[in-house]
Amino acid sequence: MKHVNVCPTRYVSAPQDIAARIETIRRNPNFRRLASARTRLGLSLATTMATLYFAYILTVALAPGALGTPVLPGAVTTWGILAGVGLLSLGFVLTAIYVAVANRHFDHLTTRLEEEMQ
Repeated sequence: MKHVNVCPTRYVSAPQDIAARIETIRRNPNFRRLASARTRLGLSLATTMATLYFAYILTVALAPGALGTPVLPGAVTTWGILAGVGLLSLGFVLTAIYVAVANRHFDHLTTRLEEEMQ
């Protein structure tokens, strides 16, 4: 089997060179801005999902009759089913929001950071 080098030689450096480069990147204002924006967005979306999920679970635990009530009189579908589907859908929507923001803002900041670091 032939050995394939997946890491280009321009990135292979001594450990101290790598540590210095990492520290330079960490001090870069664009990196800090990127890291901060990604953290804020990720935490806000995760908090939204977790809050609504735990509200759903608490409703199941404390008021199961509320979620077992049919949406319409005589209907088979209950509010619990709709809430569950809504939570599942919310996960997809929040993921789409993250991807849209990442493509619009984070990619631009990443490109600027890469240009500065070369």
